[in-house]
Amino acid sequence: MGQPSGPRTQVPPLPPPAPAPAPPGSCQVRCAGCHGILSVAPGMTEFICPKCQLPQMLPPELMANAAAKGPSPPAPAPPPPRRPPPQAQGIDPTKIQLPCARCKAILNVPHGLSRFACPQCGVDLAVDLSKLQHFFGASSSGAPSLPGMPPQEPPEEINEVAIDVEREEDEGGPVGETFTDYCPPKLSLGQPHPDPVVETSSLSAVQPPEPTYNLKIIDELDETKALSCLQIETIVYACQRHLHHLENGSRAGFFIGDGAGVGKGRTIAGLIWENWQRRRRKALWISVGSDLKFDARRDLDDVGATCVEVHALNKLPYSKLDSKAVGIKDGVVFLTYSSLIASSERGRSRLQQLVQWCGSDFDGLLVFDECHKAKNLVPEAGGQPTRTGEAVLEIQARLPEARVIYCSATGASEPRNMGYMVRLGLWGAGTSFSKFQDFLGVLDKGGVGALELVAMDMKARGMYVCRTLSYKGAEFEVIEAPLEERMMNMYKKAAEFWAELRVELLSASAFLSEEKPNTSQIWRLYWASHQRFFRHMCMSAKVPVAVRLAKQALAENKCVVIGLQSTGEARTEEAVTKYGVELDDFVSGPRELLLKLVEENYPVPLKPDSIPGEESVKELQRKRHSATPGVSYKGRVRKVAKWQVSDGESDEGSLADSDQESTESDEEFQICEICNSEEEKKMLLRCSCCSRLVHPACLVPPWTEVVSDDWSCHSCKEKTDEYFKARDAYIAELSKRYEAAQERKLKILEIIRSLDLPNNPLDDIIDQLGGPENVAEMTGRRGMLVRASGGKGVIYQARNTKEVTMEMINMHEKQLFMDGKKLVAIISEAGSAGVSLQADRRALNQHRRVHLTLELPWSADRAIQQFGRTHRSNQASAPQYRLLFTNLGGERRFASIVAKRLETLGALTQGDRRAGPSLSAFNYDSNYGKRALMMMYRGIMEQDPLAVVPPGCSSENPASIQEFITKAKAALISVGIVRDTILCNGKDSGKISGRIVDSDMHDVGRFLNRLLGLPPDIQNRLFELFTSILDLLIHNARNEGQLDSGIVDIKANIIEMQGQPKTVHVDSLSGASTVLFTFTIDRGTTWESAKALLDDRQKDGASSVNDGFYESKREWMGRRHFMLAVEGSAAGVFKIIRPAVGEALREMPSSELKSKYRKVSSIEKASKGWQDEYEVSSKQCMHGPKCKVGSYCTVGRRLQDVNVLGGLIFPVWGTIEKALSKQARQSHKRIRVVRLETTTDNQRIVGLLIPNAAVEAVLQDLSWVHDVD
Repeated sequence: MGQPSGPRTQVPPLPPPAPAPAPPGSCQVRCAGCHGILSVAPGMTEFICPKCQLPQMLPPELMANAAAKGPSPPAPAPPPPRRPPPQAQGIDPTKIQLPCARCKAILNVPHGLSRFACPQCGVDLAVDLSKLQHFFGASSSGAPSLPGMPPQEPPEEINEVAIDVEREEDEGGPVGETFTDYCPPKLSLGQPHPDPVVETSSLSAVQPPEPTYNLKIIDELDETKALSCLQIETIVYACQRHLHHLENGSRAGFFIGDGAGVGKGRTIAGLIWENWQRRRRKALWISVGSDLKFDARRDLDDVGATCVEVHALNKLPYSKLDSKAVGIKDGVVFLTYSSLIASSERGRSRLQQLVQWCGSDFDGLLVFDECHKAKNLVPEAGGQPTRTGEAVLEIQARLPEARVIYCSATGASEPRNMGYMVRLGLWGAGTSFSKFQDFLGVLDKGGVGALELVAMDMKARGMYVCRTLSYKGAEFEVIEAPLEERMMNMYKKAAEFWAELRVELLSASAFLSEEKPNTSQIWRLYWASHQRFFRHMCMSAKVPVAVRLAKQALAENKCVVIGLQSTGEARTEEAVTKYGVELDDFVSGPRELLLKLVEENYPVPLKPDSIPGEESVKELQRKRHSATPGVSYKGRVRKVAKWQVSDGESDEGSLADSDQESTESDEEFQICEICNSEEEKKMLLRCSCCSRLVHPACLVPPWTEVVSDDWSCHSCKEKTDEYFKARDAYIAELSKRYEAAQERKLKILEIIRSLDLPNNPLDDIIDQLGGPENVAEMTGRRGMLVRASGGKGVIYQARNTKEVTMEMINMHEKQLFMDGKKLVAIISEAGSAGVSLQADRRALNQHRRVHLTLELPWSADRAIQQFGRTHRSNQASAPQYRLLFTNLGGERRFASIVAKRLETLGALTQGDRRAGPSLSAFNYDSNYGKRALMMMYRGIMEQDPLAVVPPGCSSENPASIQEFITKAKAALISVGIVRDTILCNGKDSGKISGRIVDSDMHDVGRFLNRLLGLPPDIQNRLFELFTSILDLLIHNARNEGQLDSGIVDIKANIIEMQGQPKTVHVDSLSGASTVLFTFTIDRGTTWESAKALLDDRQKDGASSVNDGFYESKREWMGRRHFMLAVEGSAAGVFKIIRPAVGEALREMPSSELKSKYRKVSSIEKASKGWQDEYEVSSKQCMHGPKCKVGSYCTVGRRLQDVNVLGGLIFPVWGTIEKALSKQARQSHKRIRVVRLETTTDNQRIVGLLIPNAAVEAVLQDLSWVHDVD
């Protein structure tokens, strides 16, 4: 029955609803289908709505009235109730009718819906399954049969086992194996690749088009064996794709998405050489670093293209490249993305220079190597597109015939970053998406599965290859580096200091005068420094573990590569500038950062010296009070002077001057403001402050002295003196404030200097691993601190020597490492782009690499690039990856961003989101993460109850929860998330109230960043609370079948293709087709298999006392459901195997098992029940013969047909989406990507699952179907 759920306050029940007033002799009801108002004639209990044609009957409360009244006149209307009664609706026979627990309205409840809100009174209700049977029994037995009414069919029972099975089916199948070994499916040219190469299993299910292009360099390659079969395959498909044009007239492009280390550089060199042989002698090669020019030269030499010149654009002038002065007629122009957006002082751009050199009919190669650098062309809301992205787009538009190659291991970590790939023809004229935004919208809605389909689509159309080196042998390990006691104290004190500094800055900002720049600038710098500081602290905390792991690896005869992002160079250089090149110890990055923040941004009031002097104050006063507009002050002074010397002593000069300057007439008359008599203006005195005109004699005492230029009347004089006194007091106050602020600032700087803070990790590690003599450094910094020869103090020195230039220092260090002269390498992002550090078979140093990531990069694109430094082709051994995290909750922020990128990155660059190393345990910056954060904030701010019990608290002890909330609120205040805080009075006395702005409510990044600045204890408790709520949300989403899990496998004992597949669409450009496959699958488990499984476990001694066969405690349609339960991955959870559907994906907790099922002691009973269910499930679903979805229902059905739309999906995506949106079942509306493999001939198919009920609609919308030849 509908029971109220949740702790809502009960309102007194309303009186049972009376019939709504109706015309005489009839009653009015609302139709259950179209909700129109119908008038039902007296005595009639069943009717059909004339509008929507739905057959229905009167609700029970109106039936009794209808039967009693018959055709007799209606009874007088009852007195009006306190509240209008619910307007009755007809009964919908396809649903269950239940009364609301509060307002008693009869509700039409869909089958399987367990929680809902009453539409009449709004109370939350839950269906109590145990009382349902009793309710129907009571209502059917108690109600007398009504005259003229046919016997009512018993309503359909809710089969809760069927609900469980349906939920499991909605979740999809298990995640299968990720990679399959790769060899070119349709080409047999060239040698096998030197290392095992794999492709994701979803991509391997797609066949590329037939190769038709004939390579001109193939004979040469057969001799030299310079390229492997993989690289030759890429060249063939790229050249074949370049023969086509898109609908908009530009030449089609190709995307090489091979993973780091597969040999993309040599493939590009092969493409350049092939085009050179076809008389296309010009090529543009755009990459990330000018160092890579040497690699380009090496790759061209390797493929035999020694005659092709490589010209580095950064070494050339801005004049015409083919002019006599420069003389570049052909060859490869090698440039970086930075050069692409560069321009000279005269305004001539590199882009213009390149377009001019190529010519508008240029049909040579335009290679975007590491093209992920052009991302952010379509930034998120509010951002600006990058200049690089715009330049990449412009050069493609200006060279429409160019043969474009996009090349990157991480080219499309997010679909948004594909905006510059206009030559792939995925959007625009002749496609399903008119512009990139439409394409993006579909991908965002389709989730991870849609990303995987894009990769498959591109491969099927012959414009994409994506292979990756097998990670076989490469070990990934996440190592937590707990904070040592000294570091823990250091961290605690630092967190407290930052909180105090925030309060200090707030109070200091209050004294800033209005003329100072806005304080928001200070806060931006404060939070940016805060984040950098604690990130630095986290990195320093990992140094001892990194050094220990490095020494351990060296002892095991391995060599070490340590990856980090920031080198701390800026802080070091500032310290050297301040203190000189000889220092007592290594520079502490965090300390220098804090000192810089306070020194440059601590709010200090204006120094009093800068206040205007007396003269300028007077000047200001005069200007402020000058009364007569249009008359210059100079003119007025001259007039007074003229009056003073009117005793005849004046010389003619002054009069003449005055006459020239004054615009007024000398005879002008004015009125004295004391006696009000008119007088010539020259006979009146004028006050220099208030401009009043008076007779000298009218003043008290009369004025007899000589009139000075700055004469002022008595009242003005008094005011001016007061002003000077006030000003002196004000200056004294300002001086006091200024000195106090300076004192506070010096005190804070003193405290910072006395704080115990860690040294720069890079210098620290190099020092602990034996100094620069033993460690090869490949970073972007120019200088470093090294320990002095005597062992005391450190000295700053340049990284390069006389023999090696700064430009070549990283290449030199790399060579020392590869030659085995140094066995530890430290790489930063700036210094290592494209560098190969693997255990190369051609190098002297073939020790196994141990790759430690001391600091994860900001994005997964960069993480993959960093991992790819040590895992590349032709290696003697695969690397061991050690990802270091501290045990601070907040630090996982950096992992969470990377994990998010790795998930979608694996999806598109590898075609399968499971391809990246698994960091998904650290992915918090998702939609679920945002919802979890909002729920946590609302709980802490006491707007809603907390969804889970906070860590370290108990539900039996509410005081502990309240104490946690108070601490959490204080913590969030200290890091600026809770704003506008006030201490409450009255009944909430002692409580703190405040607000969290809307933009912060969903900002997981900001929460995890700020979290870093809290003491470790509360930091970890808050983080644990956040992750518990997140786990709960994901668990609920999984139970409701709403979780996007990307591609899922359909597993069954037998999967057979039924008949011939049907082609439903053909792509005009590539000839690739969209095909509908129909499979028959048998998911069941026979009694013999189930019994053997249990017997084997008992023999091995692996079974627990609760293992065995179970039957459902309740019967449905006279039968119970049987299953086998064996203990699962952890104690207290069970793996479930059912006769009809085999093994369930979800493990069942023992509490649920015991509440719904009981163990079957008799093996004969279990055998009979199992076999019966196995047989019945071959013909019908679990809902029985009267299921409302009919033959289309697959819930618990053993034998079923599965329809999969494979091949090219994206051109028909919109049609499929439209057809699925019309489906009745929620799970059928969702677009789901599935993978299955036939058991007879092992044919693998990946595509969209089309529910049986929707096949007709999909085919109809696609409008034509024919058999595949």
